Amino acid sequence: MEATSSVWNGLNSGVVLSLIAVLWTVVWQNLQRLQLQTLVGRHMSRHARRLAALVDPYLSVTIAEHEGGRMKRSEAFEEVKAYLSASCARDVRHLRAEGAKDADKLVLSMVDGEEVADVASEDGGGVTVWWWAYSTPPPRDGGGGGYYGWGGGRAQENRRYYRLFFLERHRDLVINTYLPRVRRRGRAVMVQNRQRKLFTNISTHSWSDADGLVRSAWSHVVFEHPKTFDTLAMDPAKKKEILDDLTMFKNGKEYYARVGKAWKRGYLLYGPPGTGKSAMIAAMANYLDYDIYDIELTSVHSNTDLRKLFIETTSKSIIVIEDIDCSLDLTGARKKKEAAADDDKKDGPPKPPDMKKDTSSKVTLSGLLNFIDGLWSACGGERLIVFTTNHVKKLDPALIRRGRMDKHIEMSYCCFEAFKFLAKTYLEVDSHGLFPAVKKLLSEVDMTPADVAENLTPKSLEDNADSCLAALVKELEKLKEDKANGRNGQGGGDDDDDDDEEDNAQAAEKDK
Repeated sequence: MEATSSVWNGLNSGVVLSLIAVLWTVVWQNLQRLQLQTLVGRHMSRHARRLAALVDPYLSVTIAEHEGGRMKRSEAFEEVKAYLSASCARDVRHLRAEGAKDADKLVLSMVDGEEVADVASEDGGGVTVWWWAYSTPPPRDGGGGGYYGWGGGRAQENRRYYRLFFLERHRDLVINTYLPRVRRRGRAVMVQNRQRKLFTNISTHSWSDADGLVRSAWSHVVFEHPKTFDTLAMDPAKKKEILDDLTMFKNGKEYYARVGKAWKRGYLLYGPPGTGKSAMIAAMANYLDYDIYDIELTSVHSNTDLRKLFIETTSKSIIVIEDIDCSLDLTGARKKKEAAADDDKKDGPPKPPDMKKDTSSKVTLSGLLNFIDGLWSACGGERLIVFTTNHVKKLDPALIRRGRMDKHIEMSYCCFEAFKFLAKTYLEVDSHGLFPAVKKLLSEVDMTPADVAENLTPKSLEDNADSCLAALVKELEKLKEDKANGRNGQGGGDDDDDDDEEDNAQAAEKDK
C-alpha cells in the first residue's frame, strides 16, 4: 500500500512539473509576442522625456536646405532665410552677405552657430521664439544612393538647417499662425530682393564615389541681358503672337490644372545662324521675369544626371538647350553610328575596353523625351522648355512633335518690316531715300537681322544714316551678284544635305 502511494505521489509530481513547463512555455511565447523588452523601453523613454521636459521645456522645428535628400532645394528654407534677413542685420554679430537686386545693397543671413530672437504673436504679446542656424558635414560612406547618389558635384557641401525653438505651451500659436506668417513674409522679401540668374551645368568629379564618376551640378551668374521685345527686330504681327502666347502661359495656372497638364510649355526656335534665336530667349526671360537654365547636354553624364538637373530647377524659369541638333545623337547620325557598331561586331572579336574613366555623355533620346514630358517634367511648375536649332529637318520627329515642343517659331532672314525697326533703333530714322532700294534687295537676297544690324552700326564719328544705309545697300548688291554668279553668299538659304553632313562630321572630329 505504501509502495502504491509513493508511486502515485511520484506521478502527481511529474504531472505538476509537466504542467508548469507547458504553462511556462505558453506564457514565455506570449511574453515574446508582447515584446516585453520593447514595452519596458517605451515606458522608460516616455518617463525620461517627461523628466527632460521639466529641465528643458522647449520644442524645436528643423527646416533643412534640401528636401528628399539632395533632390530638391527647400522653398521653406529660402523663405525663412529671407524672413530672417532683417532681424539678422539688427541682432546677429556674424553675417553672410549675398548680392541683392539693388546693386548697392546686400542680403544678409546668419552664419553657422548664430541665434536670433523673434516675436511670434502679431500683437507683440511677449511670445518669444529663437532661430538658430547650423550645418552638418556630409556623410562619409560614399554609397551609391541617398545623399551622394543625388548630390552630384555638391555632395561635399555641408547640409544647412534652420532650427526654431519655442515653449511647448506656444505650440499651436507657432505651428498654426507664426510659421505660415514667416513663409508669407519671406516670399514677399524674396520678390523684393530677387536677382534673376543665368544657370549652366558644370561637370565635377565625385571622388567620394568608388567609381569616380563625373557628375553635373548647376553654377550661375546674375542675368543682366538687355534684350527685350521692344528692341527685338521681328515682324510686328509675329512678335505680338509670341507675346500673347507668353502672357497666356504665365497666367494659365488654373487652366493647366483644369485640363490636367503640367504647367510647362515647349518652344522650338529654328532658323539660320544670326536670325536672333538667343536674343529671343533673352527677351522671353526679361518679359516673363524668369531665370534661365542653359543645359549643355554634352556635359551631362547620363539620363539620371539630366533628371537630377531638371529637379533642381526652380519655377518661373526657362530651360534652354541651344543647337539641339549638335548636342547629341538626336539626328540621323544616330542611325549611322548604330550601323557602324554592327559592322565592328562583324569584323571580329571585340577590342579590350579602355581602362580610362568614361566621361562621355550617355544621355539618350528616350531620356531627353522623359525630361521634356515624362513624369518628372511635372515636378514644379511654370517652366518654359526652349530648343534652338539651325536644321529643324534633321531632328527626330518624336522630339519636336506638338505636346513636347508646343510652339514652333521660325527665326527667318530679315524682312523689310524688321529692317525699318532696325533703322529706327540704330539710326533713329523712320524713312530715307534708300529705303525703296533696301526693300527691293531684301526681297531678292537673304540677309540675317544680325548682319543688317552690323551694317547699320556706325563705325566712326563721321558715319551717319546716309553712309550706313549706303553700306547696307552695297552689301546687299554684293550678295545679289554672288547669287547670280552661282556663288554661295552669306544668306543663300539652307545648305544642302552634303554640306550639312560634312559640317557635322567636322564638328564630331573636333569633339573627339
